[in-house]
Amino acid sequence: MSDAAVKAAKPADVDDVGTEPLYTVNDGCATIRLNRPKHLNRIQADDLEILLGYLDRAEADQSVRVVVLTGTGRVFSAGYNLGDIAAGRRGKGAPGVEDQSPFEQLTNRLENLSRPTICRLNGPVYGGATDLALCCDFRVGTDGCEMFMPASRLGLHYYPSGMVRYITRLGVNAAKKLFLTAQTIKSDEMLRIGYLTDVVSQDQLDARVAELSKILVAQAPVATQNMKKSVNEIARDATDLAAVAERFHLSLASEDIKEGVSAFFEKRKPVFTGR
Repeated sequence: MSDAAVKAAKPADVDDVGTEPLYTVNDGCATIRLNRPKHLNRIQADDLEILLGYLDRAEADQSVRVVVLTGTGRVFSAGYNLGDIAAGRRGKGAPGVEDQSPFEQLTNRLENLSRPTICRLNGPVYGGATDLALCCDFRVGTDGCEMFMPASRLGLHYYPSGMVRYITRLGVNAAKKLFLTAQTIKSDEMLRIGYLTDVVSQDQLDARVAELSKILVAQAPVATQNMKKSVNEIARDATDLAAVAERFHLSLASEDIKEGVSAFFEKRKPVFTGR
């Protein structure tokens, strides 16, 4: 972890709080932006309720077909503020989920969001933010990316769902290296182990994220959302085959499949309605 990232994770002074995350929607794409660049977009306790609210907002907006998570500046995020951890500031999560910290609630909510998600890794990612990115369906990074998980160096046992994500998405060997050695890895290894789904140059990052967003927005929304849910369940070894079969049969009876097949034979772009 860079000296700057360590410094950013230290307890915040009163005037160091910075700016809360931002939310915008454009052409079917909702963008959530961590916006504390002076402190490498570290996530403060008060941000958790805001971010959970943004995910709920995207879920409720039928015009939103894809969600992009990114940061302002040269680093995606330095992770959860260690000063808040040391002071016992956990933030505010959803009611009735006391067995999970608010940060774990945030990661699980992001992973289980019905809309496809893209993490636009505008730079390095550290600590808990590595899991935040891993919750996204796609992670597009630059060739200057790096990642670092300092849990063992801090004396922290990582929370359960985060460990499950690391192991099921990256494999046992990669998870052991990242968790147990606290070593920094670069973009080429991040791509090799599957942490990154795409690596581009810095000047191509926006174009690649826009291209991927456009592709996802064009898909049949209900089929896409249900397949995402099924894939996540299968990956976590929590498969309900009856539920997967029901989603399959629902798609066969949908208006969208009729439109999709008609558009295929008519050699035109389909216009899906989500019905």
